[in-house]
Amino acid sequence: MSVAFLFPGQGSQFPGMLHQLPSHPVNETTLDEATSFMDKDALSIDTSEALSSTVSVQLALLYSGVASGRALIQEGAKPDFVAGHSVGTFAAAVISEVLSFRDACELVKLRAEWMENSFRFGYGMGVIVGIAEQKLRSMVEKAFKCGQEVFIANLNGPHQITIAGKLEHIQNLFVEARRNGARKAELLQVSVPSHCKLLNQVSHDLELAMKKVIFKEPCFPYVANTNARLLRSADAIRNDLACGVANPVQWHQATTLLSELGVRLFVEMLPGQVLTNLARQELPSVQSIAMGETRLDSVVYLINRERKWNEA
Repeated sequence: MSVAFLFPGQGSQFPGMLHQLPSHPVNETTLDEATSFMDKDALSIDTSEALSSTVSVQLALLYSGVASGRALIQEGAKPDFVAGHSVGTFAAAVISEVLSFRDACELVKLRAEWMENSFRFGYGMGVIVGIAEQKLRSMVEKAFKCGQEVFIANLNGPHQITIAGKLEHIQNLFVEARRNGARKAELLQVSVPSHCKLLNQVSHDLELAMKKVIFKEPCFPYVANTNARLLRSADAIRNDLACGVANPVQWHQATTLLSELGVRLFVEMLPGQVLTNLARQELPSVQSIAMGETRLDSVVYLINRERKWNEA
């Protein structure tokens, strides 16, 4: 039996999220480091006004994810694998010690700024629930051929898929999806068209920026966003971090792989709950918990219990 730490991406943020981190010395240290690295009070970026910016959202998720993972490890509750959703991959890379926290902060800031500046108005993301992947792909391809800027973005589950592109065109696809039986079709709190080819330039620029950064071999195996493969080398993880912003997130395949590798406990880092809900729905054989729904010491207990069962 193994344990995987899951790091949530954009959409999990909420006002006050950094102020609600559990009282733990590591959490305080992490926020102090972030303040020093970015020359801005880390606790100033989780207000409602600040979170209207993609930059603040992505940095807040990085801080929260790193603080959560560090706190668990400090208490002796280590993962066997790490996986992040979208910007959550950077927190996963820090916890796996592939990337320093300082470098992750600087790269995420660049990533978010480039994303935000590329598409300031009229673009975003939406989620469609209740339509199989192949059917939705056909609908997206048909819309694209008709001049609609809309793309498959995140494959979160067999029947839960996000799309990205121009808001007007996303809404058009929603109408078609509902006609074809979608149970849900709504916009997400994301102001950029992430994980599609509209962000190819951001991916290219990020790749160049990463060439100046030191990447180390991972302490814990990392599951990729772009191809849902287990990565054990610094170069492979660097490539996933750079390419992920312009390619669909293969999340369902990633968590399925972890299950096949023997993971029996998913622990979602703060502030998320979405990845936990997805796992409970799609992989009920794996126990899934979110740090936001229980006490830190209870999470540590569950992880260590898995360890004891594994050793036995």
